[in-house]
Amino acid sequence: MIQVMIVEDDPMVREINTKFLKRIDGFKLYMAVPNLEEAKKYIKLKKPDLILLDVYLPKENGIDLLKWIRSQEIDIDIILITADKSIERIQEALRYGVVDYLIKPFSFERLKEALVKFKSRYEQFKKVDIIEQKDLDMLKSGSGILVSEDEFMKGLNKYTYKTIWTEIEKSNQEDFTAEELAEKLGIARVTVRRYLEYMESENKIDKLVEYGRVGRPQHRYHKL
Repeated sequence: MIQVMIVEDDPMVREINTKFLKRIDGFKLYMAVPNLEEAKKYIKLKKPDLILLDVYLPKENGIDLLKWIRSQEIDIDIILITADKSIERIQEALRYGVVDYLIKPFSFERLKEALVKFKSRYEQFKKVDIIEQKDLDMLKSGSGILVSEDEFMKGLNKYTYKTIWTEIEKSNQEDFTAEELAEKLGIARVTVRRYLEYMESENKIDKLVEYGRVGRPQHRYHKL
């Protein structure tokens, strides 16, 4: 489980973000704190993997915590949460290495997108010791595709994987079937199903079962 700290002074917003976090698989709240002093105290006790960091705090600036973490060389990733839309603030945050920047008010879906992308990168980096430029470029683009050669010893091919996942990413459909993908890509349905099952095991997609009046149930998928 990815351990998360929330730094937010507003109790109501802190509770909302905590509830949002609980709805996303793979994440666990380590601590929710209202100020930078408490954040530093708990970071020293136990380093979280990720911090959801508000910028505007009473008499404080969340960017200062980000700078402190970097100066202490503590390996923690940061998603910045703020109402500040200024280019100056965004550039400053990016220079200090935030993994995402959420502008208030944001939707649950936008937070989920940020966390799912972070989770994909976090898990994929644990699978490999080295990375090629092309794989790094795909990962930085947000596709989340970074799969070691060992993963494909089961008869899967990384280029077929990439082709199917790219089509899923660019599709405007809310959900899809293996048959629909197979027809678009010119790949056998049984092959597409095998890759979809693998992507489901990676928590990239979810499978839904639709029961019709007659015949066998139909499997539909949607991207997480």
